[in-house]
Amino acid sequence: MIKIAVTGACGKMGRVIAGLCKEREDCEIIAGIDKIGSQYDSFPVYASFFDMTVRPDVVIDFSHPSALDDLLSYCKMNNVPAVIATTGYTDEQRAQITAASAQIPIFFTFNMSLGINLLVELAKKATQILGGQFDIEILEKHHNLKHDAPSGTAIMIAEAINGELGDTKHFVYDRHSVRKPRGKEEIGMHSVRGGTIVGEHDIIFAGHDEVITLSHSAQSREVFAVGSVNAAVFLAGKPAGMYAMSDLIKEN
Repeated sequence: MIKIAVTGACGKMGRVIAGLCKEREDCEIIAGIDKIGSQYDSFPVYASFFDMTVRPDVVIDFSHPSALDDLLSYCKMNNVPAVIATTGYTDEQRAQITAASAQIPIFFTFNMSLGINLLVELAKKATQILGGQFDIEILEKHHNLKHDAPSGTAIMIAEAINGELGDTKHFVYDRHSVRKPRGKEEIGMHSVRGGTIVGEHDIIFAGHDEVITLSHSAQSREVFAVGSVNAAVFLAGKPAGMYAMSDLIKEN
């Protein structure tokens, strides 16, 4: 039985994860961390990592980028693996995560959905075939409470596509002030915020007289919670290093 602590335990994702783990026999939640939350289930909720009186086998983080320093400090001090599912990190924070993976196992991805990760692989394949001839635009839609834009998933998709093109493209996030034709060296990024949209991503390959669109739509937050719990079970006991959804898929 894998023992899990959840950061952001009292948030929407934390509560979904708690519900999912009750239905599984391979893991259990033993603690939550939430600085403004209170206990709502059988496990205690602490304001800080360092208040915990139990040691988890792995931490699942669905909180806020500002919690990263404490997360990495606790996990490195106690040799605890971390599944990092929070988005909105700066380049400097992403470098911190990479550096920490030299000491502890870290599972890091901008999106825990298996479907999204399949979408990325399909986009990479399409880029290999179409990338030199087609303009590429990425459209993402999320609920009106989401803070970061573009989404971490959109950035993950764009970076994967750009990698297939030898990192020769640059990202254009806003065209309203641009008064010139679209450049071939661009990957366009567009964000929509409204209502309760869980998450939608479209990758548009626009060529001469034809358009190919790859799409993914999440209908509930549960798809991300399921992925994070699967990642936690996968990560427990692994050696130090950086892990992603592709590693979990290969093992299964």
